[in-house]
Order: sequence, then C-alpha cells, then structure tokens
Amino acid sequence: MAPRPDATAEDATARAQAGLAQLATFAVKGRAPKTGYSRAQFGQRWSDDVTVQFGHNGCDTRNDMLHGLADIVLKPGTRNCVVLSGTLRDPYTGRSIAFVRGPRTSEAVQIDHVVALSDAWQKGAQQLSADERRNFANDPRNLQPTDGSTNSRKRDGDAATWLPPNRAYRCTYVARQIEVKAAYRLWVTAAEKSAMTRLLTGCAAA
Repeated sequence: MAPRPDATAEDATARAQAGLAQLATFAVKGRAPKTGYSRAQFGQRWSDDVTVQFGHNGCDTRNDMLHGLADIVLKPGTRNCVVLSGTLRDPYTGRSIAFVRGPRTSEAVQIDHVVALSDAWQKGAQQLSADERRNFANDPRNLQPTDGSTNSRKRDGDAATWLPPNRAYRCTYVARQIEVKAAYRLWVTAAEKSAMTRLLTGCAAA
C-alpha cells in the first residue's frame, strides 16, 4: 500500500531502518539487456484480474488508485468505479493538482510505477512468470498517482538517476522501491544501492 497521508516522522524513520536492513539482502548486479522489453510483457494495461488487493472488484487499477484522491466525483452508472474528478495531494511535488477526466485533461494526473517497468525488466523481471509481471504492473504498493509532467520526466529512472522533487518524500519513496523489489525478487545495481543507502542512512538517523 502507499503510505498513509498522516504518517509520522517516527513511521518514516522506522521505514528507513527497515529499508536499509532489507537492502542489505539484495543481489547487486549490472542491468540485463533491455532486449525483448515491451509494455505488453506486463500484461493488459490497468488490469482488473490481478491477485494483489484490488483484483476482480469490477474496477480497473487506474481508477482504483484515483479513488485515493480527495473530493472525488464518480461517474453514474459505473458501480462507483470511474472517477470523474478529484484533487491529488501529490507527494512527489508537494502540490495539490486538480484531476478532471477528459481527453485533454486526464494526463494531468498519471499513475507512476514506483519501480518502473523497464527498470524491473532489466533487473530480474524477465525471469518472473507472466502472472507475476501482471501483478507487478498493477500492485498498489508499486503505484502512485502523481503530476503527469513529473512522471514523464522520471521515465525508467532508478534511485541513482531520479528522485521526487519533493525532498520530504524521498525517504518514503526509496523505502517503497525496496519493498517492491523485495516482493518481486528483483536486484539493484551498485550505483542504485549506493544512492539508496546514502539516502536512507540520513533518513534513519533523522
């Protein structure tokens, strides 16, 4: 799950400490070739048939995640699934962002994969089953509604190359990456581990 909006400093410190302990158990390798990667390797986009938390609730994962926005308005006749509008308290930027569903407005709020799919593919996901990769792409632990332009700038960056512009969220962000990579048996590069260790060491001591 994404962290609670009311998480305390003590929660963040404990999460950083747990992240460091978990990170120490990871395999450290170089990136595997990106050969064979495509979005389709991770199943149907925003599936409703994953086995993680939301599976088979009649609502696709993107709308499930949008339900976490504030002041949401739901589309009638969709069994309380489709979110028409709401307000995102974006942890990546620290800003409030209005979401309004529409061909020219929906992209203002995108759903980020905390561990990018391409990054995962190059660090162990090639060895996962098709079902595991589909779960990875729709797992709420690995999903975060965020500002569309910020998500576009991240691309497939890992912790060594991209961190949220909101410095107050970086400890939580990296701890989430570690939790996801542990859950799906992915590895880290040496540069990535160094960046994660440096950041979380500071967080754990705060």
